[in-house]
Parts: sequence; structure tokens; C-alpha cells
Amino acid sequence: MKKIIFAVLLFVSMDAAAQIRLHANANYVFDDKVDSYYSTEAYFNGKLKGGFQWGAALEYLLNPNYGLELSYYRQDATASLQTFQYVKAHDFDVAINYIFLSGSRYIRKPDSKVEGFGGMGLGVGFIDAKDPATNRSNSSTAFAWQLRGGAIIWASDRIGVKLQAQLQSSVQSVGGGVYFGTGGAGAGVSSYSSLLQFGLGGGLVFNFDKSSAKPASQALPPVQQ
Repeated sequence: MKKIIFAVLLFVSMDAAAQIRLHANANYVFDDKVDSYYSTEAYFNGKLKGGFQWGAALEYLLNPNYGLELSYYRQDATASLQTFQYVKAHDFDVAINYIFLSGSRYIRKPDSKVEGFGGMGLGVGFIDAKDPATNRSNSSTAFAWQLRGGAIIWASDRIGVKLQAQLQSSVQSVGGGVYFGTGGAGAGVSSYSSLLQFGLGGGLVFNFDKSSAKPASQALPPVQQ
């Protein structure tokens, strides 16, 4: 948590008028199989259903080819699981939040409106689970990582449309902290299951880079006599 706070302060202290991009992200995340087995009375298996994921990011461009980004993602999902209590698949409500500090590499030909990118990030995943049948809930915090790549199509110097594919994972996030088992979602001891989520989507990119801004004013042409 201290590292995240430090990263936020670092972004705030940067020159907000130069080399800054704001990203608004929207993705579809596909189903992911999850399972964990500790004993015949402490296990679960099934899938985390896919759905809509939204997020936002603030990026500082170190130079035209490299960027440093602080991002946030959220997904409200359903986990359909079999447990000791629920022999047939039972739906749990799950909220997944990610915070990443990522590095990006950009490639763009001169005078081209298309800018390719790729990058990776490290951060934390916050997983909240609730059994709607019993209203029991629990949460877990775990190390997370992501890989992503795609392209930005610049409609102007200030606004671009982003298309991307991504892979996100919260390592060993479902288990001892968030346990789907006897009595619904609650504290327990279990082997761990990591989330591995693949998504496709994009969003809008807003550029506040001084270097790409057009002059605010130009010299007037000479008066014709």
C-alpha cells in the first residue's frame, strides 16, 4: 500500500501540463476456471464468469517512445461454483479491483495516425466475494500483474481511440482469504487458486503533451497595400 501511495504522489508532483495522457478503458473479460481443494469438506470448483470491466489510467511519457502509467480497473462478476454446501453450481457475487503501475513502449511512424504499444505492469488485486443466499462475505488482497498490447488511432493531436488485448492475473487470490465453502463465502483454510483473465477492448486516450500541441497563436500575415 505504501508503494501505491508513493506512486500517486509521484504522478501528482510531475509537471501536469507536459507529457501527460489520460486513458478511459472499457474491456470484455472472458470466463476463467477456478478451483481449490483442501479436503472433502473444504473445496470449490467452477468458473468466474466473464463480463464488462472498466477503468482509468494516468500516464507520464518519459519520452515519445516510453511511458509510465498508474491504472485502476474494476469488474463486477459472478462466480458459478460447486462446493461442499452447494453440490450443484451456485452463484457468488464477486467484485475484482486492480491497481497497476505499468511501463509502456510505443512505436509510431512519422506522420502516421496509428501508434502501436505494448507493456506490462505490477500491482495489487482486491477480491471481494459474497454469497447472496446467506449474505456472508469476505475479501482478499494479493499480488497482481498484467500484460497488454494494441494500437491507438489518433483522431487529432488531443484525442485517440485505443484498441487492446490484455492478460491480468491476481496471484493466489482465492483461497485462505476468499474461501467458497461450507456456509457460503467465509474465512477458511484452503489451497490457493489464482485468477487469470484475458480481455479485449479499448477506450479513449486524451493527450496533454505540450510537444504535440499546436501554437496558441500565429503571427498575422502582412497587410496588403
